[in-house]
Amino acid sequence: MNKIFTILRREYLSRVKKKSFIIMTVLGPILMAALFVVPVYLANVSDREMKVAVLDETGLFYDAFHNSDKVEYENIYMDYATARDQFEELDYDALLHIPESALNNPNSVKLLSTSNIGLNMISDMESVIQKKLEAHRLSLSGIDKKVLEDIEVDVTINTFIYKEGEEKQNYSEISYALGLISGLLIYIFIFLYGAQVMRGVIEEKTSRIVEVIVSSVKPFQLMMGKIVGIALVGLTQFVLWVILTGLIVFTFQTINPDLFKYKSPEQQMIENKGLTPDELAVQQENLELSNDKANSLLEGIRQIQFGNILIMFLFYFIGGYLLYASLFAAIGSAVDNETDTQQFMLPVTIPLILAIISMQVVLNNPDGPVAFWMSIIPFTSPIIMMARIPFNPPVAYWEIGLSLAMLVAGFVFTTWLAARIYRTGILMYGKKASFRELFKWIRF
Repeated sequence: MNKIFTILRREYLSRVKKKSFIIMTVLGPILMAALFVVPVYLANVSDREMKVAVLDETGLFYDAFHNSDKVEYENIYMDYATARDQFEELDYDALLHIPESALNNPNSVKLLSTSNIGLNMISDMESVIQKKLEAHRLSLSGIDKKVLEDIEVDVTINTFIYKEGEEKQNYSEISYALGLISGLLIYIFIFLYGAQVMRGVIEEKTSRIVEVIVSSVKPFQLMMGKIVGIALVGLTQFVLWVILTGLIVFTFQTINPDLFKYKSPEQQMIENKGLTPDELAVQQENLELSNDKANSLLEGIRQIQFGNILIMFLFYFIGGYLLYASLFAAIGSAVDNETDTQQFMLPVTIPLILAIISMQVVLNNPDGPVAFWMSIIPFTSPIIMMARIPFNPPVAYWEIGLSLAMLVAGFVFTTWLAARIYRTGILMYGKKASFRELFKWIRF
């Protein structure tokens, strides 16, 4: 046991002192914090206000464009040539020219600007012009536009989970994103640290250092010390990422407290009469809060059980890494250089690739048969189960327990299998191993 600890300590310290480890430990939390901060920040913070001059030759758009916190519209009355020549002197960011021909040819509308205009702003202008021209054509044909507006219906379904006699709103979009990110992180970590195990074995084998090492320790002790040591490197980096990410998000929330504060709309009955102006204002504010996407995003994030997800992530990261790292170690012991690893890597990586490909199906139906069986099979469960867990309660506790038990059993089996290959392959030189040769080593 002391020998395993000595190897473990060497593998751990040699990697945490590398510049690449320190750089990624710093950059990782910044990128992870950006996933939480940037969407909320962009949803709340407006771009700089732009001033747009509207030159309307049709007479239909006098009051069609409404000012907002992003753009201010101002009608001007002159011919287009004069407005264009005086464009910079008038201190406008853009000039929207709606010629009379736009009544029959909407594509003749022109937007002149001193710099690039955002696509969202252009889309808003197009929407206003389209609706106004449609209303004009409807009036010419004798159809009341209000009738068409009254029959238009926008439907938004609010989803709820009913459990233990209680309704709880479900934010499927946030669960989808969190499941996707969790599954991808597990995939990346397994490959990243598993490949480190394989490269370390190959380096020691080709440099003949392993001959000296195995004279004092057993091959199994060497393999386990290397696998567990690198696993601790991954855990250290992940824990530092969680702590630093939390500090960055907390600091940003402290600097911008109102920006990341969820405002709960008051539940009040709306009646057609008997409301004072103040009550009407409250009702309007509650309606705006209910329809505010940024506020809904904050409410969805607030309901995420980050503690449970982090604990499950650690379990599945450790289990998945140990399962695949033992196989990567076996591959490294069977070859003399990384070029020869390709033939053995394919069968090992196929389950991981299959899990990534299947994530789309699982995220769309986290309680389906594909999601269930792939979260039980040890070779795919680390990725698939982490994609399902944010969709609580589709994942029952007994499913998680069975999945973890199968993952432990899978790790024990792959470690036994890899140890039999490792003890022979680590001292084999100058001969390209085949699958047939590996089976001989396992039976030996």
